[in-house]
Amino acid sequence: MAFDYKKEYKEFYMPKNKPSLVEIPPVNYLAVRGKGDPNQAGGEYKQSIGLLYAIAFTIKMSKKGEHQMAGYFDYVVPPLEGFWWQDHIIGIDYAHKEKFQFISVIRLPDFVTEEEFAWAVAEAERKKKEDFSKVEFMTYNEGMCVQCMHIGPYDNEPETVQRMHEFMKKQGYELDITEQRLHHEIYLSDARRVAPDRLKTVVRHPVKKCD
Repeated sequence: MAFDYKKEYKEFYMPKNKPSLVEIPPVNYLAVRGKGDPNQAGGEYKQSIGLLYAIAFTIKMSKKGEHQMAGYFDYVVPPLEGFWWQDHIIGIDYAHKEKFQFISVIRLPDFVTEEEFAWAVAEAERKKKEDFSKVEFMTYNEGMCVQCMHIGPYDNEPETVQRMHEFMKKQGYELDITEQRLHHEIYLSDARRVAPDRLKTVVRHPVKKCD
């Protein structure tokens, strides 16, 4: 049976719809950086998703080709995730999506080294005749965070974020969003197929102990 990160690491991918604290270890990702309204047709965000999945499935399907990766195991491609920010704003201003900056990411299995990543990019470019130079290998050490399962439209996330922040303060923590520690979302639903009120999104914010 294929390894499924959502099932094997439920504490990271399937939290309850009430806030909790979680320590996240360093994780390697496929990453594409960009900016602009994620809803814009043909915008950088939608382009980033196509680039990520092309490389993700090149790696997953490498088992069927001549290039065999050391330590390879069959797995389900992890869900799409995103780190979001806006300059000069702590948190997210949903009223000005055109000012979004983002890093779209998909988690990499541990057997994928930077060398294997480079092979996958070259292989995708060879097969698809496209430029994948925007895709990068990124290691992110998230550390201590508050997180919660948000159920509903993305625009309603501030309600969930408010509950998260109230919870962290009661636990003796404060928000620690910086240039290195960002607002994080994990998309468990396909917005093209799921009604807005049923969308499931993990929302995660970095925190630190209060002084």
